[in-house]
Amino acid sequence: MNWNIPNTLTWARVIAIPLLVAVFYLPLGLSEFQRNWITTTIFVAAALTDWLDGWLARKWNQTSPFGAFLDPVADKLMVCTALVALIELGRLDPIIGLIIIGREITISALREWMASVGARTNVAVNWMGKAKTIAQMVAVPFLLYYDTLFGGLIDTRIWGLVLVWVAAVLTVVSMVVYLRAAWPELQKRG
Repeated sequence: MNWNIPNTLTWARVIAIPLLVAVFYLPLGLSEFQRNWITTTIFVAAALTDWLDGWLARKWNQTSPFGAFLDPVADKLMVCTALVALIELGRLDPIIGLIIIGREITISALREWMASVGARTNVAVNWMGKAKTIAQMVAVPFLLYYDTLFGGLIDTRIWGLVLVWVAAVLTVVSMVVYLRAAWPELQKRG
């Protein structure tokens, strides 16, 4: 594995996962607002490093097979951890969490299998998957923050719920698109 800035940023996201959990569950003497603010900050910082590590890896030509493997794993672990915490806190319906987490596992496994048969490009990330990710990456911090912003102008509880439902719908639709793209290979080799 190459130790470079993009891979270090990816590892930082992995390390942030237990920090997110610790802030919610350890008796740190924090108010609910403080916990919400800190976990939102951790999640947003992780989301920004996701974008930054990919941009730097391409710009500096520091892409690597290990980075290509670890980057989506770090993203999925962070999102799944946040979703489970939100379910535990009663801020997210378990069915929505199950849909999103189930899709992530299914599509990750599908991409791995498609790569093993030399057909990974059939299930490459598309615009719908990116739209799902954007909706999810805005919904989750809104639900972590769980308060109003700008003097009550934006209620993150409402917008977070709306966006997580949008993410869930896009999750299902994008999964169907990926499965349809993989179907010929699945029929051939199944």
